[in-house]
Order: sequence, then structure tokens, then C-alpha cells
Amino acid sequence: MRLAAALFFFFLGLAHTAEAGTRIKDITDLKGIRVNQLVGYGLVVGLNGTGDTLRNSPFTQQSVQAMLDRMGVNIRGSQYEPRTRNVAAVMVTAELPPFASKGSRFDVTVSSIGDAKSLAGGALIMTPLAGADQKIYAAAQGQVTISGYLAKGAAESITSGIPTRGRIPDGAIVEQDAPGGFEEDMPLEFKLRNPDFTTSVRIMDVINAFAKDRYGMPIARSKDQQSVMVRKPPRMLSSRLLAEIGELEVDPDQTARVVIDERTGTIVIGSEVRISTVAVAHGNITVRVTETPRVSQPAPFSNRGETVVVPDTQVDVNEAGGNVQIARGANLRELVTALNRMGLKPLGIIAILQAMKTAGALQAELVVQ
Repeated sequence: MRLAAALFFFFLGLAHTAEAGTRIKDITDLKGIRVNQLVGYGLVVGLNGTGDTLRNSPFTQQSVQAMLDRMGVNIRGSQYEPRTRNVAAVMVTAELPPFASKGSRFDVTVSSIGDAKSLAGGALIMTPLAGADQKIYAAAQGQVTISGYLAKGAAESITSGIPTRGRIPDGAIVEQDAPGGFEEDMPLEFKLRNPDFTTSVRIMDVINAFAKDRYGMPIARSKDQQSVMVRKPPRMLSSRLLAEIGELEVDPDQTARVVIDERTGTIVIGSEVRISTVAVAHGNITVRVTETPRVSQPAPFSNRGETVVVPDTQVDVNEAGGNVQIARGANLRELVTALNRMGLKPLGIIAILQAMKTAGALQAELVVQ
């Protein structure tokens, strides 16, 4: 529990450091400037017997035949149908960066869709990548790099990570310019990644304070909780204006929120979380069920009776004592101190936070993942 308390206070210290100011370009996006998702279907070859079973993956076999047909090799209808496991069918996904032009490169992700065991050592054959409009914007090819591995023997196997998914750094080349673009006369609208009226107004105030000092006039207007409109001053390049505004610092506001992951026991408590005065008692009940099967046999040389298994069940119940504690969190530090003073494990803290929310004492949004 000392380690847990130390971690809580460590992240609390980071939170106070972050409150010193955040750059506007780190919490907003410029409307109209976005990435474009691409997808394609291809083949990874050169696998060491860890690819798709062609008999169980007919799409892989058809793709191999079609690829060989394009290269002038016809194996259709012959008695030598491919049975190799050195090929795997994959889906190739990527995000086309904004302002990407012909010849520029970007990373792609390769994921198996058949029964391949691993993509280690494989190479992706040239695969066209299309957008939502069905137009081809890039082509991907190259050596697949994976973070997992598969090792197996006759009686045991070990798998680490996900060996059926990998990446190709700079594996795609842009063949057609990305849709959209940046024009000098386009309106400048900043979109908040975490919409909030307070943050939107603060961004407007910071930009206007900078503009009055630099240009002698306000140029920003808070449109709503997600958007801040900026009017470009006369004879000012949009790129320079965006660069200067992006470096301005603002203190973003945040919603009081507690995020709980019950699977891993992870708890994240926002700095704005408050709780009303509440009395908390927490105790653990442990139930142990022990099964001890016993064999009952008939007497020796007996002509009657049969051997049967008789179950023997023992149930033990142990309830640990729990003390009543008064918890009142005027801020995050006091809330964490109160929870740690009770000597709770993560699962116990999760149960108490959920009970506090039900009782109306937790003044925050509770998100359970």
C-alpha cells in the first residue's frame, strides 16, 4: 500500500506540473486538416511454414493463383496445386497524413485474416491502398516487423505478443495527393479534442490577449464548447499565424471523472474529483470450497455391490473485520489519503468508489471499462 500511495502522489505531482500550461496545438485540431484512413488486401510471402493452410483458407489459394496468373505462370487445373504454408493473406491498414504528396512515405499495419501462425520473416507483396471513396492513394510493400513471437515443440508452445500482426516502417508510397488541403483564404477554426466551454473561452482570451499586443485588435471568438473561430489579420500569412497561436499556453479545464478498469484493477482519479462527507466500512468475505472425492468399494469376494466415487465437500467461510472510516475529499490528495488509510487493495477501492457514486457522495462521473 505504501507503493500504491507513492504512485498516487507521483501522478498527482505530474498533474500539478501539467497545470502550468498546455500549448494550444496540443489540445486542438484545425478544422479541415485531418488524416485519411486507407485499407488494402495483400499477401505476405517468405514465411517459414507459419502461413495459411491453403486447404482451409481458399481466399489465400485464389490470391496466389491470381498473382501467378499476372506473372505469366498458370497452375490452374494442373495436378500440382499449391500446398505451401509460406504465404498468408493479410489486410493492410494505414492513415494517410495530411498534406501528403506523391512520393512521400508513411507506415502501414499488416494483420493476418487466415489461419497463419506468425508473420515473422515475411515480406508484403505490393498492395494498393484505397480510401473510403474507393480511389487508390498509395501502394505498400516491404519487410514485415512484428513485436511477438511463436516457438513450439512436440508437446509445448510459447506465444508472446501478437505474431500475426506487424508493421512496415515507411512501407507505403503515396501515388496520389491526399484529398483536401490548406488554402490561404480558408477560415481558421480550432476544434477542441476535449470539448469544454471553459477551455474554449480560455483559448479565446489567450489568443485575443496575444492579438491585441501584436496586431492591436482581437481576432478570436468562442463559437461553442468545441470550436474557436480565428479571423486572420490583414497582410498576415495563415501559416505564420497558426504557428504563433499554436505555441500559446492555456490551462485546459477538465470534467471531474473517475475511470475504473475492473479487469486490471486500474483506477484513475481526476484532480477535480470531490466527495461529500461519508462514512465507509469495508470488509472481505472469503468462501473456500474444497472437494475431496472418496472411493467406496464393496467387501472382498462380495458378489454384490459396486465401486463408486462418493463426493466429500467442505465449505469454510472467513469474514475479515472492517473499520468504519470517515472520508471527505476536498481535493484529490485528501481523497487518496483517506482511501489509503483504510488499507484497501485496488478491488476494494473500486467497490467503495462505486458505492459512493450510488450513495450520491461521489461528485464526479464514474466510468467503468
